[in-house]
Amino acid sequence: MSINEFKNLKLLYVEDEKNVRKYASSYFKRIFGEVHESANASTAFEIFKKEKPHILITDIKMEELSGIELIKQIRHIDKNCQIIILSAFLDTQYLLDAIPLNIVKYLSKPINHDELYGVLLQCLKNISENHNTLIHFSKSSYYNVSKRILFNDGHIIKLSHQEIKFLELLCENKTRVVPYEEIENAIWYDTVMSENALRTLVKKLRQKLPKNSLENISKLGYKIQCL
Repeated sequence: MSINEFKNLKLLYVEDEKNVRKYASSYFKRIFGEVHESANASTAFEIFKKEKPHILITDIKMEELSGIELIKQIRHIDKNCQIIILSAFLDTQYLLDAIPLNIVKYLSKPINHDELYGVLLQCLKNISENHNTLIHFSKSSYYNVSKRILFNDGHIIKLSHQEIKFLELLCENKTRVVPYEEIENAIWYDTVMSENALRTLVKKLRQKLPKNSLENISKLGYKIQCL
């Protein structure tokens, strides 16, 4: 696997020590196409909801809100994000708390770059296995996950930022109905989702997809129909 394969991925790095964060971020920016950073878990959660990173690397012991609590919040809205925990203290209780949260690795500080890069490669492999590069809605209509582009009959179909987030949420969960609450948390994370706003978003996306691709399940939510 090449370092270039990380260029289409987003990383969120959470570390409360400024110098450590600065040093590590410079390393991550040489690998990833997009890197977001935060000094605390509360701000990190807001960034996560807005940016939807593919990988989260977080310290575990922080003031106000711990890394474990941050991950618990994230798992309510995202089951697929690859998560790596960093800690200067290998606390057994933290390890036990992390087990049900689907963590890729629990690493001790200071960061060993060779070890960390090996874990990042595992994250890349997991992402590749969890997401097909192309998701087809018909023979001529498909979404390129890595490039975040919708194609129809060989033409690029322009999507708004909200439409991309909505389509990706549906595609990531294509085997099930995505509940209204989950849609609200993922797209209207900083405000309240109105019926009119959701209806408008659905209408616009339906116009860009093949007929009957986006199905409304009464009183539950929406489901995408893929080949």
